[in-house]
Amino acid sequence: MKLLVSACLVGCPCRYDGRAFENEILKALVRKGLAVAVCPEILGGLSIPRPKAEIVGGTGDDVLSGHAKILNEWGEDVTPHFLIGAFKVLDIALREGTRYAVFKDKSPSCGVYRIYDGSFTGKICEGRGVTTAILRKYSISLFSNEQIR
Repeated sequence: MKLLVSACLVGCPCRYDGRAFENEILKALVRKGLAVAVCPEILGGLSIPRPKAEIVGGTGDDVLSGHAKILNEWGEDVTPHFLIGAFKVLDIALREGTRYAVFKDKSPSCGVYRIYDGSFTGKICEGRGVTTAILRKYSISLFSNEQIR
């Protein structure tokens, strides 16, 4: 059983702006083979760098039910990329027997507790990203990067 972690949290420069974060605890778990780093957006076919994207009209749960979509800052609908990436991460989680995941909060894919509100103004609201929404439906316990110290 392996922990899933957002790839950007272990030094992979896969964020929309090509940057990464480095959480040494999570990075050590990946090095030891106890965690698997994933980036749903890259798995969904998006490039690095890429325009910012936000969920418009709800949360990741609403995207899964077809009641919201994900647009990039240019107004393009990138929902299919996010859904493909979310389902690929789910496949990895099921294959690895994953019960826990640590993801980057505020992301339209990986947000655990908070996401941007879809206005592209930097406002944050409560809600999950698309990937974390689907993982939760499969009883995978989710933790935010902000909870790992």
